[in-house]
Amino acid sequence: MSESILKALMQLFAIIARPVTGDEPEGSDYSDRRRVVEEFLKNQLNQELVTEYLKVFDYYYNLYQEKQSEKSKSKKRTSSSSVRVLKICSQINEELIQQQKVVVLIRLLEFVKPEEGEVTEQEMAFISTVSETFYIPETEFTLLRDFVLNPFEQILPHPNILVVNNDKHYEKLGIKHIYSENILDEIKIVFVESANILFLRYKGNHELYLNGHLVQNDKIFVLNNGSSIRNSKIKPIYFSDIVGRFAQDKIKEKIVFDVQGIEFRFKSGKTGLHHMSFTEESGHLVGIMGASGAGKSTLLNVLNGSEAPSLGKVCINGIDIHNQKNLVEGQIGFVSQDDLLIEELTVYQNLYFNAKLCFDNYNSDELDDAVNKMLMSLGLYEIKDMKVGSPLNKKISGGQRKRLNIALELIREPAILFLDEPTSGLSSRDSENILDLLKELTLKGKLVFVVIHQPSSDIFKMFDKLLILDTGGYLIYNGDPIESIIYYKSRVQHANWNESECTLCGNVNPEQIFNIVEAKVLDEYGNPTRARKINPSEWNLHFKRFFPETLKANESQHELPKIHFKIPNWFKQLRIFVKRDVLSKLANSQYMIINAIETPLLALLLSYIIKYYNVDVSNKIGYTLLENSNLPVYLF
Repeated sequence: MSESILKALMQLFAIIARPVTGDEPEGSDYSDRRRVVEEFLKNQLNQELVTEYLKVFDYYYNLYQEKQSEKSKSKKRTSSSSVRVLKICSQINEELIQQQKVVVLIRLLEFVKPEEGEVTEQEMAFISTVSETFYIPETEFTLLRDFVLNPFEQILPHPNILVVNNDKHYEKLGIKHIYSENILDEIKIVFVESANILFLRYKGNHELYLNGHLVQNDKIFVLNNGSSIRNSKIKPIYFSDIVGRFAQDKIKEKIVFDVQGIEFRFKSGKTGLHHMSFTEESGHLVGIMGASGAGKSTLLNVLNGSEAPSLGKVCINGIDIHNQKNLVEGQIGFVSQDDLLIEELTVYQNLYFNAKLCFDNYNSDELDDAVNKMLMSLGLYEIKDMKVGSPLNKKISGGQRKRLNIALELIREPAILFLDEPTSGLSSRDSENILDLLKELTLKGKLVFVVIHQPSSDIFKMFDKLLILDTGGYLIYNGDPIESIIYYKSRVQHANWNESECTLCGNVNPEQIFNIVEAKVLDEYGNPTRARKINPSEWNLHFKRFFPETLKANESQHELPKIHFKIPNWFKQLRIFVKRDVLSKLANSQYMIINAIETPLLALLLSYIIKYYNVDVSNKIGYTLLENSNLPVYLF
């Protein structure tokens, strides 16, 4: 956030602040207002800059309070302030993303909320102007206004409000609910759909922690990726649980991916995967992490049906994907680490020919429409006529190449998508964009598995579930990503084992996990040896004791999602392949010129040389093809 925008925001807070009336002691509401501004700044800046910008707020606050106290010019001042609000909001609009604008609106509502009484008409008029300028829908503004300003007990039922409490029979119409057994108070969470952001409000007398920070009573907090709500008495409530509850109603066709006691052995007899079981459902983004040789790719191949397990089975809604392949055809998509793009074709052509090989039942208009929609949804429509190019001769960026690879699978609309190292070789920005895209897919009901290596803090927090493999194919963790750091630190009795992230910046360090898992034994001189303190099988036993397998009752089998996938017959496939390859050759002008000139040029050169070459003095005719001694070798 730029310096000019921060100053504009401080000015906006100061303008909206209502003047102190004669009945109130001076500064009666000022400390509360200043605290709201301070909390907002702490989420954006370090402590030094927070202090600096609080001084900016103090300056503007005192300036506008002085101006507004002139009663004879109050109408003129109000009009002037409205113009300033519009000007500042227009400036902010150009720089802040929609999520940040919603946070600003929430902080403004908190800012004007009085300890007693109601918000003044002038303050609400200013905030309404801000909301309109930020293009926040009126229905969402009303929802947020009531969520922040109404007494906690009077927050009305709404489809976008979730309640967390210990009432099993909570059946208030229109309110979503999460049951937490030992929670003694109540939490309410609002989902702002247009900005895809969540806010929490807690009212109670007991301590509650959000990401290790104490939740202040009756204040509004932002719920970010990877957030967790906990105290000493309750089972942690994870961000994925909350998002999943909001997404539940939108998922029409449920997918249950059940891995039942699988093991895998290579042909040599070596074990690639040891016994493991887990279940995942639609709407989740699942990360798979592990060191080199831990079996990540092997697990991915078993889960996507490429390899059959030696023991156990993998089921989708009760259907075995290895023994009943025909029933799950088209339900699984796999994006490999390597490119599957044809370099000479355009972005559109790559996706179009792939679609033709998947949808024999589509006509040309339907294919064109499906391809364009997919390109638009992945942000590739503007470059659809650009050639893909090679990694060495780049035409499109690495992030765009990866998105196009994902589009090749995604156009079939598989219910489950597997990706092998989708962020490999990409910048941190492109990596986050790819994971943002995958996260959006889960919100639409897809189940996505991602093998990833060394994720950043932001990417790590995006995962709903995390599977960690250790050397030799041992499953040593299955659960919430942030909780994994606490789990491993507690296993080795770290002093600050209950802290999963930095208390100042909120970042997490996934490398901590492997530093603990692969910690080496030290010799008498303090040098690390090759032996590990805890070997993979021991970590696996720790995991099984801490997370015992629970046998689920057989649920009624859900129907598989309907797909439009239909492979054309072999003759149509041949025609598509020929047309695609001819187009790729024609698109390569250098290749065409060389092939067109090379053969006649070589023939002319050789014929000119051979014309004057006689192997026999008696040969007066010259060179003839039939008398060439190398002809049999050439033919056979």
